[in-house]
Amino acid sequence: MKKRQRSKKSGLKKLQMVTVIGVILIGVSIYYFYSAEQAQIRGYNFGNEMQAIQDELKGEQVDFYSKVSMWKENSISKDQILEYSDVHVLKMKNIIIKYAGLNIPDAFSGSVKLFKLSTETQLESDQHLINWMKNDDRSEKIRADELLQASFEYEMAALSSFEEAKKGIIKP
Repeated sequence: MKKRQRSKKSGLKKLQMVTVIGVILIGVSIYYFYSAEQAQIRGYNFGNEMQAIQDELKGEQVDFYSKVSMWKENSISKDQILEYSDVHVLKMKNIIIKYAGLNIPDAFSGSVKLFKLSTETQLESDQHLINWMKNDDRSEKIRADELLQASFEYEMAALSSFEEAKKGIIKP
């Protein structure tokens, strides 16, 4: 009879142990899938925030160069373009600040740095263009064009880096 009780106790302990292990495995599985889902949500949010910054940047650049074209065609005065230029510089600085507010997944940190560098270089180019409009200094226009090219190259490198990071995270 004692043997039977020991055997029941031993079986009960084994059952408890199996149950505890099962609960731990289920808990770990739930945590893993929850973490993966949260990472996916963070990635999705990052992508949307990044797209919003790029869209805002594109819109601002289109507006600015549209005004520059209007000035070149004498549709707006030098004072008007210079006044708008001050607003443009402030908007560009605000866009640059937004990069710091991103919750960047590690895989995308390099591409975000390049996007930010591209935007900073774009702003520097615009400032030289503004100086050219103010002072009619041809060297300022040349420097603006050089920086615009550099900005474009940084952006192309950023896009390439971004796509590579996406491929590494989202496996086909």
